[in-house]
Amino acid sequence: MLLAIDIGNTNISCGIFKGSRLTKQFDIPTKACFKTCFAKKLKNTSSICASVICSVVPEQTKAILCNLKSLTGKAAYIIGKDLTVPIKNLYHKPKQVGQDRLVNAYAASLFYQAPLIIIDSGTAITFDVISKNRAYLGGLIVPGMEISFKALKEKTALLPQVKLASPRMLIGSDTKNSILSGIVFGTADLCQGLIKRIKQRFGRAVLVIGTGGNICLIKKYSKLHMRIDKQLTLKGINLTYRHEIKKRI
Repeated sequence: MLLAIDIGNTNISCGIFKGSRLTKQFDIPTKACFKTCFAKKLKNTSSICASVICSVVPEQTKAILCNLKSLTGKAAYIIGKDLTVPIKNLYHKPKQVGQDRLVNAYAASLFYQAPLIIIDSGTAITFDVISKNRAYLGGLIVPGMEISFKALKEKTALLPQVKLASPRMLIGSDTKNSILSGIVFGTADLCQGLIKRIKQRFGRAVLVIGTGGNICLIKKYSKLHMRIDKQLTLKGINLTYRHEIKKRI
């Protein structure tokens, strides 16, 4: 069995794969004690033959590598260091692209018909474009909804911290609902507008794939036509491992 780990700024997503099948998936807060939480979620680690990490939080990667060695008895692979995502990367400076974005692009290029746009709604919201020839072209990055809530709280004297939820109204009748409505509807419209701009260049038939923790809210309030695949990154980690290991046999 393969353990796929996606280390994000907010959560660490873990997936257990048996071949191509995802058999178990769970999240751990990035700031929590990984070793303790992981041991509670997965009591039997003896069946894990390999672990693969895709990370956008370098300081967490080293600690989790040590944890995994202790828990599984095996050294983990790191995507971008030990394993290379097998997709043509046309970024002007290829090393600047987050490995999670490349993993998503690779998985989507195999599962869906290109050209594609991927929206990954997490701490940041990324838009990634895959060409008809299944090459990674680049994309856009904007702040996620949680960042927007936090920025309003930290950069203003009177505005409160607001918890992300579904807005009950468009026109807020109090400060908290005004912030919630503004950020959720505003982010949804931002996503819809950017997708419209990208489609003007690549054609209206471009398929949109949505992933990430808050993607369902974006779909609901933007009315964008998209396929939701919340396990896209974990699937891409598994696919990258399987592709690279086959090359080495």
